[in-house]
Amino acid sequence: MASSLSPPKVNMEVHVHNRHKLLKSLRQHLSQSSLPLHGFVLLQGGDEQTRYDTDHLELFRQESYFAYLFGVEEPGFYGAIDIGSGNSILFAPRLPDEYAVWMGKIKSLSHFKEHYMVTTACFTDEIPTVLKQHYQGSGKPLLFLLHGLNTDSNNFSKPAEFQGIGEFDQDLTTLHPILTECRVIKSELEIDLIQFANDISSEAHVEVMRKAKVGMKEYQLESTFLHHTYMYGGCRHCSYTCICATGDNSAVLHYGHAGAPNDKTLEDGDMALLDMGAEYHFYGSDITCSFPINGKFTSDQSLIYNAVLDAHNAVISSMKPGVSWVDMHILAHRVILESLKKGHIVVGNVDDMMDAHLGPVFMPHGLGHFLGIDTHDPGGYPKGLERRKEPGLKALRTARELQEGMVITVEPGCYFIDALLPPAMNNPKTSKFFNQEVISRFNGFGGVRIESDVLVTATGCYNMTKCPREIQEIEAVMAGAPWPVKKTLSSACELAHPKFL
Repeated sequence: MASSLSPPKVNMEVHVHNRHKLLKSLRQHLSQSSLPLHGFVLLQGGDEQTRYDTDHLELFRQESYFAYLFGVEEPGFYGAIDIGSGNSILFAPRLPDEYAVWMGKIKSLSHFKEHYMVTTACFTDEIPTVLKQHYQGSGKPLLFLLHGLNTDSNNFSKPAEFQGIGEFDQDLTTLHPILTECRVIKSELEIDLIQFANDISSEAHVEVMRKAKVGMKEYQLESTFLHHTYMYGGCRHCSYTCICATGDNSAVLHYGHAGAPNDKTLEDGDMALLDMGAEYHFYGSDITCSFPINGKFTSDQSLIYNAVLDAHNAVISSMKPGVSWVDMHILAHRVILESLKKGHIVVGNVDDMMDAHLGPVFMPHGLGHFLGIDTHDPGGYPKGLERRKEPGLKALRTARELQEGMVITVEPGCYFIDALLPPAMNNPKTSKFFNQEVISRFNGFGGVRIESDVLVTATGCYNMTKCPREIQEIEAVMAGAPWPVKKTLSSACELAHPKFL
């Protein structure tokens, strides 16, 4: 299927705006702390990496904080922002003449200055000299370097290093929390990029639905998605490794890794759980669709799918500024358990099930996460906000209240996981809730996840993902019906988006 989309021209003003936003926040912090407005923010971009000891260069993707501030696609760069003047300085590697033979034309400093919309461009071997020349304070110039914990990975960001850095004073604590908080609230230009990544990825998911057939391999579904987003969207990178799980593989939350490489044969009666999202100019999407490989839902598949869809829709209908993300996660658990009770998979009082933490048995992951330049965008747990310790809640990637301008995934799921169900069914605290006869029908079922990328607006939210969600929509699309179906705007979530006001 051809596409109605084409890659939009990237407006580099997005990164100018990001730098101004950081500068404003940093100056405000320094003023409130009675500190001088002198010094430089200095970030080091990413470097190309070879495959182990070979000369094979892996496809480069820029370090995310550097991409946020400068938008530079090439490796080996540094970037500085003069806190006093607000000027931005890009430092490019000084390339040898033979680079032009093997890699193409050597771009001039004026090219980088104009293309990346910075005040000036210099070479990386000039960093100490240039920064000293621009410094307006007294004593050693002060560098604000990026060093802090990513609460999703538990890894620390790497502060910039260069020859001669010992001649500068260094602050390793101020920048990271301020810059991370800047990334939490998206600008309109950032939202436009995330929306395109969603549009092309949604279209690709529909293409995969239409082409999925019994007898294919899971990796053929992945290939279809990758082809569509690159061919028609110019998306050379994915936001993350594609999860193309069918049958019992769909109960493996991060299936698709090197040890489980999307290689199962699609079988009649299998459910597919496809978690795939393209990235466009660093900004990503994260979308999951679940559907039956043969194009027709059975009653059991409908039961589980609608349980998850009801949770997905209930959360989106409740989202608005000030709402606790913890409460949304708990709401998803409750809706799923209520549906499972109606389907006689579990029995008893749902309040008692919630108290016994039965929800995490079926949905062990968090409800969603911030999305932007990283699939799991940072800022989930700023200083002072502690991760909850209860079962299920400890998996949440944020416990914040929603704010206008956040982009967050809503991805409830219901899975029949061998590592979780038998222990819960044998646990005296939870065994009474299981209908042993009915739940046995779901051995090998796998799981269902429905994931959309949602923008929090002033009065509600807007679902940026445009995939078929209702069972009748999915079955119709898989049978060849057109998508999207033209609808009148009636959803409060849709109407809340600024573009519809």
